[in-house]
Amino acid sequence: MKTVLITGGAKGIGGACAEEFAARGYNVVVGYFTSAEQAGVLTAKLKEKYGTRALAVKADLRSAAETDALFCAAEKAFGGVDVLINNAGISLIRTIDATSEEEWDNLFAVNVRSAYLTVRRALPHMIDGKSGAIVNVSSVWGIGGASCEVAYSASKAALIGYTKALAKELGLSGIRVNCVCPGVIDTDMNRELGEEVKKELADATALNRLGKAEEVAKAVLFLAEATYVTGQCLTVDGGFI
Repeated sequence: MKTVLITGGAKGIGGACAEEFAARGYNVVVGYFTSAEQAGVLTAKLKEKYGTRALAVKADLRSAAETDALFCAAEKAFGGVDVLINNAGISLIRTIDATSEEEWDNLFAVNVRSAYLTVRRALPHMIDGKSGAIVNVSSVWGIGGASCEVAYSASKAALIGYTKALAKELGLSGIRVNCVCPGVIDTDMNRELGEEVKKELADATALNRLGKAEEVAKAVLFLAEATYVTGQCLTVDGGFI
């Protein structure tokens, strides 16, 4: 039985991914930092609804030590991690001149550095087995950019470049690396936008609605299991760009 580790896995896109993989029979490790209650409820649901083994582990992924502890917990419970979903992320709506150095650095630490630390920690098991799948969660703003979200857009663009380079580096080891670029998804991260802004964004989308977390999760599962797909960025945006 394979094991998937999902960062930012307690809710939103991460929580939907946990359910998709549980339904496929994976052991599921839910990484979280602030959402302890949601993580506990989710893992209980995964066990009861899908009969899978699930574990919630708190970790600040800006820290190499806490990232290592997350993987140690996963390995102790299930063995090595076969599929890594780098979903942890934060947003920042701020003009660039109003963005502090601390905000910039923290956003890149959560959105980009964490993906470096988790991949580095996951690789020994994957390389030993000549197999593995990594899916990074970027954003359409990483492709097209967004006004007043320059730092966020830059961090998500970095994940796209990271994905493409990593796929080339790890291909000979049998490890595939892909990313999804969600559009405007109806999650907690976007609920602060307000109904008027969300309606404008929905109107700008070909399908004329916001996306659902489970729709992104299905794309993540596809990339995790598509054995001849690597180095790709799949846009899941309802025709937004």
